Amino acid sequence: MSKVPAISLFFPAYNEEKNIKKTVEKALAILPKVASDYEVIVVDDGSKDKTAEMVDKIAKENKKVRLISHPKNLGYGSALKTGFENAKYSWVAFADSDGQFDISELKILVDKASKADLVLGYRLDRADPFIRKVATFGWNTLAKILLGLNVKDYSCGFKLIKKGVYEAVQPLVGEQKVTQIELLVKAKRLNYQITEVGVHHYPRKLGNQTGANLNVVLKSVVNLLQLWWKLK
Repeated sequence: MSKVPAISLFFPAYNEEKNIKKTVEKALAILPKVASDYEVIVVDDGSKDKTAEMVDKIAKENKKVRLISHPKNLGYGSALKTGFENAKYSWVAFADSDGQFDISELKILVDKASKADLVLGYRLDRADPFIRKVATFGWNTLAKILLGLNVKDYSCGFKLIKKGVYEAVQPLVGEQKVTQIELLVKAKRLNYQITEVGVHHYPRKLGNQTGANLNVVLKSVVNLLQLWWKLK
């Protein structure tokens, strides 16, 4: 199994009190196997439940864990930016905090780190409702047509990226779902090496999904068109 010198792993979280403790514990178990030094960051995006309280308790017991809280819900894109900006190591990984990814598969991404600047997970068999799969297919197709983003699963919430790449593509003006598209498109235009690796995806057992909210989708469509106009 390959290892990197150090890695920051962060989890965007919104109302994940039922999942976050187990997610962080799994991360702490796998990280020593893939990096000589590491940290775990939870970006609490204005949760209304006890997500922040639970993470704060873990952080007080383990100095490898940090909690960063948004005063209100700013959306997934903002949570990603906060995670990258506060990561202190040169390799930065992030994963959804809802338990739909097997965090131990981080080792699969790290194994590819020596040959790429961005290692993108793609879901081998997406365990989401049919309508969500259709929406993702539409998003992938639209991003490919408008911006030339030709990757298997841009919205997969499990990636490993050099922090230098994130810094090089600034400023990121996209919000919500468009943040990842913009990051990847700009990285590709700067000739950073991108590779993809399959990861397993499991049904959400606890909590509720929010990514399919109609308002979020509509705002994202508008934001994508704005990004296309700025980058064309």
